[in-house]
Amino acid sequence: MKLSPRDATAYFKRPDPKAAGCLIFGDDAMRVALKRQDLMAALLGTNAEEEMRLTRMTGAELRSDNAMLLDTVKAVGFFPGPRAVLVDGATDGLSKVFAAALTEWAEGDAQIIATAGRLTAKSALRKVFESVKTAYAAAIYDDPPGRAEIEDWMKEAGLAAPDGNAMADLEALSRAISPGDFRQTIEKLGLYKRGDSSAISAADIEAVAPMTREAELDDILHATAEAETGAIGPILQRLSQQGVAPVTLCISAMRHFKALHAASCHPNGPVAGLQAQRPPVFGPRRDRMARQAGRWGRKTLESALSMLVETDLTLRSATNAPQMAVMERTLIRLAMLPNRRGGGRR
Repeated sequence: MKLSPRDATAYFKRPDPKAAGCLIFGDDAMRVALKRQDLMAALLGTNAEEEMRLTRMTGAELRSDNAMLLDTVKAVGFFPGPRAVLVDGATDGLSKVFAAALTEWAEGDAQIIATAGRLTAKSALRKVFESVKTAYAAAIYDDPPGRAEIEDWMKEAGLAAPDGNAMADLEALSRAISPGDFRQTIEKLGLYKRGDSSAISAADIEAVAPMTREAELDDILHATAEAETGAIGPILQRLSQQGVAPVTLCISAMRHFKALHAASCHPNGPVAGLQAQRPPVFGPRRDRMARQAGRWGRKTLESALSMLVETDLTLRSATNAPQMAVMERTLIRLAMLPNRRGGGRR
């Protein structure tokens, strides 16, 4: 039986305990693994492996011993409760093996759970599971988690409902990172907010979201973008002592000013532009960068990027000039640029 995406989501939460099995397939192995994890937890409960109610095998193992699947499905367990056989990496070449096992399956046998990569509509393996009335086949597409799925994960993590802006940030983050990383972020958010019943804010998400900032470089980038010329030297000295290379600093500055430039060019304004980036910018850092983009303006940011490209070429050339001094001079010139250009006029 073929499951639509909506029906599949519901089935993974409440699988049929009398089904013969389920095939989960899709391009993204992580998404398939997460759905398989949800299905196995709902079907078998906890301690399934410790109680020997779950048997794992791979498609390669099954190819070398075709009888292994049916033997395991029919085996009698030592512990009471539902049982399952999980076959990872199933392929069309094993369709006859699965067809035989599903034909011989009887109530009380272990369910057959199989995962696979991309399978076309003509796939023999898909046809086996879709043609059996007591079996299911679910395609997992590369679409990011929807709002309902995100809310379910938040409930599992014991999180209160977020405010409107925070929910928009979560949805943006779900589109920017892998589903596994996103689910781990939700779990981290649950730990971060443990004992705190207040609504999730954008700042909470920023505190746990991966790859949203390089904290050790933030200070000097913000100091440059906000014309705090007196702070550049001391921060640069601290970064140098931490081993940050001038080229690394230049690359980070280009990334920061490219983000500001993209935000200033967005038709819906800098905030929307920063939210649309990959990965998106969150919370107080987003608001701070939006103010920077508004202060600089598009043309001034283009001049800043040209200056950074020239500095990058200088740092990578065979110059005898002290590289950190070259970088410091560029950052000070950048910090003074909006004032010289008339406050960031377009």
